[in-house]
Amino acid sequence: MQPFVLPEFYVAHPARLNAHVEQARAHTKQWAYEMGMLGEAVGGDVVWDEASFDGMDYAGLCAYTHPDADAPVLDTVTDWYTWVFYFDDHFLDAFKRTGDMDGARRYLDRLATFMPPDGAAMPQPANPDESGLADLWTRTVPSMSQCWRERFRESTRNLLLDCVWEIGNINTARIPNPIDYIEMRRRVGGAPWSADLVEYARGIEIPEAVVGTRPMRVLKDTFSDAVHLRNDIFSYQRETEEEGEVNNGVLVVERFFGCSPQRAAEIVNDQLTSRIHQFENTVLTELPPLFAEHGLDAVQVAATLSYAQGLQDWQSGGHEWHLRSNRYMNSAAAKGPKSFGPNGIGTELARPGFWKGLAGPGGARSHARVPLRRSGPLPLPDFEVPFALSLSPHLPVARSASIDWAQRMGFHEPLPELGGRRLWTREDTAGFDFALCSAGLDPDADADTLTLSAQWLTWGTWGDDYFPAVFPPTQGAAAMAAAKVCNTRLSAFMPLDLHQSGTPVNPLELSLADLWSRTARSMSPAARATFRAAVESMTESWLWELANHIQHRVPDPVDYLEMRRRTFGSDLTIALSKLARGGLVPDAVFESTTLRGIEHAAQDYGCLINDFFSYQKEIEYEAELHNAILVVESFFDCDRDVAATIVDDLMRARMRQFQRLVDDELPVLIEHHRLDDTARAALAGYIDELRDWIAGILHWHRGTSRYRPEHLRHPASGRPPALTHSTRAWGPSGLGTAAARPGLVAAHATSQGRTTP
Repeated sequence: MQPFVLPEFYVAHPARLNAHVEQARAHTKQWAYEMGMLGEAVGGDVVWDEASFDGMDYAGLCAYTHPDADAPVLDTVTDWYTWVFYFDDHFLDAFKRTGDMDGARRYLDRLATFMPPDGAAMPQPANPDESGLADLWTRTVPSMSQCWRERFRESTRNLLLDCVWEIGNINTARIPNPIDYIEMRRRVGGAPWSADLVEYARGIEIPEAVVGTRPMRVLKDTFSDAVHLRNDIFSYQRETEEEGEVNNGVLVVERFFGCSPQRAAEIVNDQLTSRIHQFENTVLTELPPLFAEHGLDAVQVAATLSYAQGLQDWQSGGHEWHLRSNRYMNSAAAKGPKSFGPNGIGTELARPGFWKGLAGPGGARSHARVPLRRSGPLPLPDFEVPFALSLSPHLPVARSASIDWAQRMGFHEPLPELGGRRLWTREDTAGFDFALCSAGLDPDADADTLTLSAQWLTWGTWGDDYFPAVFPPTQGAAAMAAAKVCNTRLSAFMPLDLHQSGTPVNPLELSLADLWSRTARSMSPAARATFRAAVESMTESWLWELANHIQHRVPDPVDYLEMRRRTFGSDLTIALSKLARGGLVPDAVFESTTLRGIEHAAQDYGCLINDFFSYQKEIEYEAELHNAILVVESFFDCDRDVAATIVDDLMRARMRQFQRLVDDELPVLIEHHRLDDTARAALAGYIDELRDWIAGILHWHRGTSRYRPEHLRHPASGRPPALTHSTRAWGPSGLGTAAARPGLVAAHATSQGRTTP
């Protein structure tokens, strides 16, 4: 009995079968025997026999996910997947089921030595995992660049080492929250590793100049999320009934919403669909300007597009394999020859999931929001912040100084680019009271430091208001081109050598130049580079918001949460706190999964506080699309009150995650790195500042005038909106609206002990 019926999947492109599939089947079976993976006992147990190996058909997987690879390359790629699935099954028997955390760490540390940098010698393999990795590493890396080798080595290490996270969850029976799960699944799920291997299979490499850019990162992340979510749907029965697994997206959603496995599978499938739409949107809207901005030549453009094509082939081919492999819950695994059904051009249009996917989350529904609709005030939840608030005694000084500074910088003057209109008045700045926020974020700061902090907050918020006012999305490509010029100029006013060369032409540039000169002069060159990157991360996120507004597109939930940390400026404020501890806490600690998890949980809580308080301002007065409650409304096709309940529960989950990581995982991290007393004290101080950050954010939102209904006005006219709907043709606003989700609403309300709104 299957626990649920498989949902209708959105598969936009037909899978194609590599002509060398039979050769790969014969080769990889022989290779698996040579490596000791078939028929031999490892630790007293036989992991695979030949019949089960044939049924899993890894050659079929690789032939469908890499349809254009030549025969030798397909053989190598198939061997890689045979190795990684063998490792997963052997690791399950040896460590996951036993809960042997220490033994797992030792095993994985040794396994990593079979990926030596710069061709260093390997130890003698002692088991099939080591033999397979040693053989594959030697066969693969010589044909690739040093940059690719480093990326592939890192993704393979992540695949290996973060399996410990899964063991920890199993040992404690802890089911992750949805955000924690998505982030960690990328590291332990193997799809980022698969994305790197696509480059090898297609005989190309992503140009190094664009590897770290947002579009390429999003392509890899959306690919990874979609692969993992699809796998979670198909593997739910095996993992929950046979393996005791708790790291499964369907189970995570089932427990978070208190709904049935069937409903959870449908929600995960909607999330999968949304991530695929995000992938498609990135290819179509973000890659062309990326090519132009970095001056890629025709060969580099072709390589990047080939990579995107390879990821697309993997999605479609991976879906077909899941429908046939005997590893997974499906009804077609025993149908004999691996024909995989019709795969001609256009056959995807015959699948019901294709049309449903076009209309659903990430598709037409995401473009159908009515702007400037009346919302009224959003009732606020009881924010459960267990940290005491402390306020700096220097608040009055910082308050007065930051308001005067804004006046000197021109924040209250008429702006030519706004037709002589003021963006803010002095009364606005006084009411917004950014010094109150700084006083809570850093209660121990001296007067000068607190004033500087308040001025940075003032600058960031003024800039966030400036961008949509000066570069309105109704001007489309022209607005984006001008916004990019403005954003590029900002970096010139943060010189790493502290020698200003440009002349500010507006208050945004003038104020940034002033702040940078006073903030960066006491920093080391490395610290300046880190801090400038944090500021640029925030300002570049304004371009992301503008791009969504030009498309009138409510963002994908995962993309929203990850970008929200940047748009809110939390990366900037946290960067300052980290830099203050430079040299006291090792970089490896700050870069660890545990510390990043703590930071992200704190950031998410603060960002979602803002989304609650700003809902009416953004939805009713500004036609804003970047608000978590609205994102949830769009994804689930539900009303704002149900969406608010879901976001509230997500906030509670993030707070629990913050506390759990600090209480349970941070001590383990400290012992692992053998931190001395000085480093421990610095790290403890950093955690205290994150607590202050959360408490201070909440206190400021309760005290500022920025979100109070009596102070709200339309940013262009100063008047409240007169319409409850728009006459502009934003897109097919009716498409998909029949797909309401009363089951989710009722299930979630019941699970929380509430009546359905």
